[in-house]
Amino acid sequence: MKSFWIRLGSGIVLVILALCFLIAGGDLLLAASGLISLIGLYELYRVFQIEKNIVGAMGYLAVILYICNLKFAFLSDFRFFVLGLLVFMTSVYVFRYPKYRTEQLLAAFFGVFYVAVMLSCVYLTRMLPGGAYMVWLIFLCSWGCDTCAYAVGVLFGKHKMTPILSPKKSWEGAIGGVIGSALLTLIYCMVFRSRMQLTERELIFFVLIGAVGAVISMIGDLTASAIKRNYQIKDYGKLIPGHGGILDRFDSVIFTAPVIYYLTCYLVIK
Repeated sequence: MKSFWIRLGSGIVLVILALCFLIAGGDLLLAASGLISLIGLYELYRVFQIEKNIVGAMGYLAVILYICNLKFAFLSDFRFFVLGLLVFMTSVYVFRYPKYRTEQLLAAFFGVFYVAVMLSCVYLTRMLPGGAYMVWLIFLCSWGCDTCAYAVGVLFGKHKMTPILSPKKSWEGAIGGVIGSALLTLIYCMVFRSRMQLTERELIFFVLIGAVGAVISMIGDLTASAIKRNYQIKDYGKLIPGHGGILDRFDSVIFTAPVIYYLTCYLVIK
């Protein structure tokens, strides 16, 4: 019971912080996204045992550079960032050979995009026209799906979805999560329809986006679980009482944010 109240309390604090940063938007949200990305990257690099070496340091610097570029736009082509990071990391790998293993280099490169670039889509969504309302779809799809899937799974779950990777997840829960996310999105859009200036067509698109986002959020959750199982760890960290680390709480958001951002850009933004 004590652990439940700890988890509930920290969850409430997270929601309050999310409200503050997402409503404020702008530089405050960008700074918060950068800090969360760096902490999450540190947690991931700790799993790969590169959190304190030069390969990991290059990953942290790449995240800082990427976040600064979102603000100042000194790199107009994202390909420069990708290729530059790859060249610098492989240079360290070659000239310090055999100090670092190939899998450490690949993990460092992967982590920058898995954590920082994908999470930055929360900020990018917030900066879209009408983003003050659309950004909440990311959390409705991820955290809303997680809550609905858990409730339906506990009540009706019988068929295991991934018995080895995540034995507690069921197909019934997954379906409940998708439907719940779509319904939450519909309710949210109906409440703010006039402020968001949604047509019926756009309203349908948003509901579909909510359903697709829920599916992607479950993939994100399972991806984080797969990494933990490969390296035989329970949680990525202990920063958030009752929840674990940043990646334990934002694992589904990491995948949902870019999906919501790009679907919103292509399907809704005129």
